[in-house]
Amino acid sequence: MRDLATLVNIDSGTDDAGGLSQVGQVLAQRLEEIGAAVEVLAIPPAAGKVVRGTFEGTGRSKIMLMAHFDTVFAQGEAARRPFRVAGNRALGPGVADAKGGATLVLHALDVMVRRGFRNFKTLTVLFNPDEETGSLGSHRAIRELSAKHDYVLSYEPPDAERVIVGTKGVAYVHLLVKGRASHAGAAPEKGRNAAIELSHQIVQLKDLGDATKGTTVNWTLLRSGDRINIIPDQASATADMRILEMSEIGRVQDDANRLVRKHFVPDTQVTVNVEGRRPAFGRNPRTDKLALLAASVYRELNRSIEPVAMGYGTDAGFAFDAAKGKPAVLEGLGIVGGGLHAPEEWADLDSVAPRLYLTVRMMELLGEAAFE
Repeated sequence: MRDLATLVNIDSGTDDAGGLSQVGQVLAQRLEEIGAAVEVLAIPPAAGKVVRGTFEGTGRSKIMLMAHFDTVFAQGEAARRPFRVAGNRALGPGVADAKGGATLVLHALDVMVRRGFRNFKTLTVLFNPDEETGSLGSHRAIRELSAKHDYVLSYEPPDAERVIVGTKGVAYVHLLVKGRASHAGAAPEKGRNAAIELSHQIVQLKDLGDATKGTTVNWTLLRSGDRINIIPDQASATADMRILEMSEIGRVQDDANRLVRKHFVPDTQVTVNVEGRRPAFGRNPRTDKLALLAASVYRELNRSIEPVAMGYGTDAGFAFDAAKGKPAVLEGLGIVGGGLHAPEEWADLDSVAPRLYLTVRMMELLGEAAFE
């Protein structure tokens, strides 16, 4: 609880270099205290640094644990609503997503060391500072490090007693309209209103998703104009796109290119670009096998755990190489929580002990060659 409070009470939005540095120092110090060899690595363009801890063992399996420590909240949020406990819930910015997960990792490692468990070849911990904006700096480190391991356990928060066996990929659809500026009162007819053309295009592009393939495209950000008395000469919009199949990026790009050829406002220019941000983490046999192992561990506690696929994207998509079908990756091992990215975010304290048990026992079982 002290460690979780310490992390939550430090602002660490993805662009907050100072706060990310403070949290990174706390994580690095705790890893060193537990006995890891620690490296702190710059990963441009990220504002924060990756914290990596390594343990060497006596077995054959190579196991990796990863969690992110950035949040979606602005500076000052931790002061406005610091860590607190209400009943069986902890509250505060990032308490579940994913500072709860990072804290679980630290304490699972501490338990592992005290139990004398060394039946692994390498045990690696990766704490990531830019997950909330797509891991633009850390995704290479995640890919490269994951490829060197047999198993990757990731600590996003589930919303109940679950583990996550699949997540969607993430892409952005960028729409840009160029028009012509003119005085809105004296000569509006000489302008070419980019905002009106943008609105027309959004209506045309509203059905780019495909429910049969699990693809959603939702227009969420719109920008146009900076003065009330000028016909805007530029307007832009961005859509959030979620996919199960990476081929959908090309399909949506082709459909969008075809649709934007039809203009409502003459003499405007329209361009559209689909930007892949995070690959899907597709359900696969290795992940299913890890989920079965998690279920068997929970049965030791007379509890049950459910494997689910989720609509959001996580770093599991970078850890899993779909072409090679490895390493074995399991997501959603963090603290149970809800209200993510919102002021009411909470973490279920009753889930802490069973979740710690789950990680420690899975590490022990993954060290046994019989698992394969």
